[in-house]
Amino acid sequence: MGESGNRRILVTGALGQIGMELLFALQNKFGYENVIASDIREPEELSKLEFRYEKLDVLDAKQMESIIRDNKIDEVYHLAALLSATGEKNPQLCWKINMDGLMNVLELAKKYKFRIFAPSSIAVFGADTGKIARQDSPLNPATMYGITKVAGELMAEYYHSTHGVDIRGLRYPGLISWKVMPGGGTTDYAVEIFHKAVASEVYTCFVRGDTKLPMMYMDDAIKATIQLMDAPSENLSIRGGYNLPSLTFTAKELYDKIKEKIPDFECNFVPDHRQEYADSWPDETEGNLSKAEWGFELDFDLDSMCDVMIQSLRQ
Repeated sequence: MGESGNRRILVTGALGQIGMELLFALQNKFGYENVIASDIREPEELSKLEFRYEKLDVLDAKQMESIIRDNKIDEVYHLAALLSATGEKNPQLCWKINMDGLMNVLELAKKYKFRIFAPSSIAVFGADTGKIARQDSPLNPATMYGITKVAGELMAEYYHSTHGVDIRGLRYPGLISWKVMPGGGTTDYAVEIFHKAVASEVYTCFVRGDTKLPMMYMDDAIKATIQLMDAPSENLSIRGGYNLPSLTFTAKELYDKIKEKIPDFECNFVPDHRQEYADSWPDETEGNLSKAEWGFELDFDLDSMCDVMIQSLRQ
């Protein structure tokens, strides 16, 4: 496994912000026939999809097994999850989806010997991390989503060391993209603000202007994901979640940069309950290990990211 033509890929949670962009990157690399999208939702226009699709509830282990077995899947990108802000509204459901869904994938990987990508998040960090989150910073999250991601990292290390499962993960920072709206995360403001700016509407940002969080343009996140899955297994010392280098800017700095390019844009800062989650996270992440072990570096900075977001949304 590892040659382009040999991989048969299943993406769970594929209709989300990351999944839709990852699908097309995987198709370009491995071919249309080798990539299957799945989600619990039906796509809005199933007949117009540009990818193969299977409706899948990740809590249904039997259905998942039949898709994996029948399609001879040898790589699963397990993106299905409830995110931070949504998870706080229903902690029990967040735990069930995030943990039971991952357990189903891990148990099937043990049986069928496929590889797994299972993302972690900066939500694993808590208020005791400090301004810069390092690979070995303490993991004391303030949200149920963060708790599930810490548990998921521990499960990844356990299934790798005990059962030989080849699982890999990244601690994604806040992800900024224009193709699909995010789905209930604390960093969603960094996407919503661009849509309002391009639409010439006033934006009410739900965190303070001085809020600084680790961020990344989606193209860099997709590049990191595929680079990690391409890396030789023997190069990897981490299985649960590699830190990635991140962009770091305040919500006000993001607004100011957009205003340079769209001078009439106005934004108000009115913090809501999500401010508490943001305050518990670090300002930036240090990603030295991801560079040293599999060569990852960022391509986009704040200025180039704002340019491509605005140009893409205008088109």
